[in-house]
Amino acid sequence: MKKSRPILWILIIAAVGSAGYYGWQRYSAAEAGKAQTAQKGPARVPAIPVSVAPVEKTDFPVYLTGLGTVQGFNTVQVRTRVDGQIDKIAFTEGQIVNQGDLLVEIDPRPFQAVLDQAKAKKQQDEANLANANLDLQRYTKLGEFATRQQTDTQRSTVAQLTAQIAADEAAIANAQTQLDYTQIKAPITGVAGLRQVDIGNIVNAVTQTGIVTISQIEPISVIFTAPEDQLPYISEGQKAGALKVIALTTDGKKTLAEGKLAVINNQVDTTSGTIRLKAVFDNKDHTLWPGQSVSTRLLVRTLKDATVVPDDAVQHSTNGLYAYTVNQENKAELRKIKASYSIDGRSVVDEGLTPGQQVITGGQFKVQPGSLVTTTVASSDPGQNKVRQE
Repeated sequence: MKKSRPILWILIIAAVGSAGYYGWQRYSAAEAGKAQTAQKGPARVPAIPVSVAPVEKTDFPVYLTGLGTVQGFNTVQVRTRVDGQIDKIAFTEGQIVNQGDLLVEIDPRPFQAVLDQAKAKKQQDEANLANANLDLQRYTKLGEFATRQQTDTQRSTVAQLTAQIAADEAAIANAQTQLDYTQIKAPITGVAGLRQVDIGNIVNAVTQTGIVTISQIEPISVIFTAPEDQLPYISEGQKAGALKVIALTTDGKKTLAEGKLAVINNQVDTTSGTIRLKAVFDNKDHTLWPGQSVSTRLLVRTLKDATVVPDDAVQHSTNGLYAYTVNQENKAELRKIKASYSIDGRSVVDEGLTPGQQVITGGQFKVQPGSLVTTTVASSDPGQNKVRQE
């Protein structure tokens, strides 16, 4: 027992020494870590990725947008002017017919008979007139041997027969006109619609049902409206020349045709506060069709050297409009702005921005004034889809 006690104390002393050495190493490592952290300084906040675009100075077209309806430049509902049975239909539905082309032929035989009868009556009256003229010449040659009453009566008979021949000529002209009406021809050049009669149908002039409708599509017109408060600008622009009008699909994604403003209606619609306008388009490629609904853009004027930014750069708040710019230190700066016109993804900024600045167009929801940002700018080369980082 006396020999084992020194060994026990030696083991206790060794254990205490090992624990102290281990603790000293941990303390030294911790102090070294604190010193290294103090040398590095506080943790750096990562930059916020955003998209930017330059503030441009350029001419900006001011358009009035609206909805319009395409109408044929001229539209005619073809009707018959005489009664009869349809013998022939000479057009195809949807066909482009020219002025004077035969559309429908009505049985001409009754009208030909009336014409022949009028011609025969004229020949009969001409024969009677010739005989009356001979009798008048005889009475005149007899001189005092013929009574004056006989001469005057014969002269009156000649005048009556002459008038009768004039009436016969009028009857012939009328009968010829009625015969011509049996051939119904296109009054204008345009597109024939769906026919409303077939071969064998009986038509008459008193019915309201037409034979076919023809719409002129070269040129063609579009009727649309504009707010009445824009009327002074429209009238002022018209003085310098016809204003350009663009017709687009109703979703505004595809341009259909470009034309000119032709007519400003003579009164404002007081119920809606709008003015009706009429534009004319050449429509050589037939992209516009009667009855079609289109979106319209009327070029009222062009702002020279306007400050323009993408629509995405303009932000809204309770205090008005604002935009973020990026300074030379790649930090975001809030700018209060005033914008006026906007179209095709671009807005005109009247106050708050200057050309050459970089405005943030994407990622603003993470940005605060003074935030460090890293910017990406879309490549100007349309053949590349890469993004350049700055």
